[in-house]
Amino acid sequence: MKTEQNPKFCVADKNKEFLSVYITTFGCSANQADSEIMAGLLAKAGYELVNGAEEAGLVIVNSCIVKGKTETHVFREIARLKKLKKKIIVAGCMPQTKVFANKLRDVSVLGVFETHRIAEAVKATLAGRKISWLSTKKTEKLCFPRLRKNPVIAVVVISSGCVGHCTYCLVKLAKGELFSYPEKSIIHEIKTALKEGCREIWLTSQDCTAYGLDINSNFVNLLKKILDLVGDFFIRIGMSNPDNILKNLDGLIKLYKNPKVFKFLHMPVQSGNDDILKAMNRKYTVSDFKKIITKFRKEIPEVTISTDLICGFPTETDRQFADSLNLIRWLKPDVLNLNLFWPRPETVAAKMPQLMPGIGRKRTRIVTKEFEKIALDKNKSWIGWKGSALVDENGKSGGLVARNFAYKPIVIQGKAKLGSFVKLKITDSTKNYLIGKIL
Repeated sequence: MKTEQNPKFCVADKNKEFLSVYITTFGCSANQADSEIMAGLLAKAGYELVNGAEEAGLVIVNSCIVKGKTETHVFREIARLKKLKKKIIVAGCMPQTKVFANKLRDVSVLGVFETHRIAEAVKATLAGRKISWLSTKKTEKLCFPRLRKNPVIAVVVISSGCVGHCTYCLVKLAKGELFSYPEKSIIHEIKTALKEGCREIWLTSQDCTAYGLDINSNFVNLLKKILDLVGDFFIRIGMSNPDNILKNLDGLIKLYKNPKVFKFLHMPVQSGNDDILKAMNRKYTVSDFKKIITKFRKEIPEVTISTDLICGFPTETDRQFADSLNLIRWLKPDVLNLNLFWPRPETVAAKMPQLMPGIGRKRTRIVTKEFEKIALDKNKSWIGWKGSALVDENGKSGGLVARNFAYKPIVIQGKAKLGSFVKLKITDSTKNYLIGKIL
């Protein structure tokens, strides 16, 4: 994953010296939110946030452990920073799990529930101490100062942990059971973001529709209160698992029809075979998944569907893989997060009989080829569409990116401000995005 770029600040500390810090972020949007909070707290404490490790006296590596590939990138970055003789703090999920303790013994570490102590951690590390702050006492991460990666997007974490126990997942060891944040704090966070100019609110969690199961509440009630807020903005609902969506499917679809909600459903399936889902300890069936999709598409025909799939899970046969491939052909998702199974240490799946090397990679190539045809055809169907879209980011190669009601990315040329709504027409498409012209 690319490292995040941070805005520069030049604020002297109490010793009248400039102490510069660089934050590099791996992983999910919740990690992005943590990095924004750390940057905000450090700026408030008088540290200078810079745009590269080479410029910094200290580097914070906000780590992720979901995939083995990402783990490799994290340790490669740590090794590079050591060669540069930088002081290092590793934050995020990696230090929170004992699995990586030995590999992190010579750097400072800050656990997932200690984000609010980042200024203190930086001060101690710059003074030559090697800290290890790994509390298991859960704290809400809301209402802190922030330096946003994108000034028009507010990443609002509504809970940490989850109610599942998937056999392949290592994150559970780091974040534990579900901890839903108070509704009042979430509403206050969003109100603050709107006042600061944000026009796109990402509700983020390991499973958004699990929200409230631990505090006698639920996600639908929370979403109703958010949608009552005054303002011109969009809500993007983050990843939600099928079993928790089913708990209030009709209520959720009703709120998805609200014009403030992006018609974007991120629901991971992971496998198209019930036996593999059982081995993964996923609490739903393929039939459950199809029921949700069918109902969403009946009520909201243009809904954008994003799903996740794992290829090469232990014991997955050719027939079981064929079930996954056929499900993707049936689903025709707009977005597919395709993952090669990678055994994570200390998980149940890591102890299962593994497939022969190369089988998983071959299967990912087959699914990728199939999905690329689906994505191109689906995007072509948008050519000629006219309507309003929110300009929400700068393009990687110039231009701007806007999102319409279905959260489709539309690359546009011309003059427009981030956070503005523009009228446009879709003129062309690729497999990854649409191309539009401002009207």
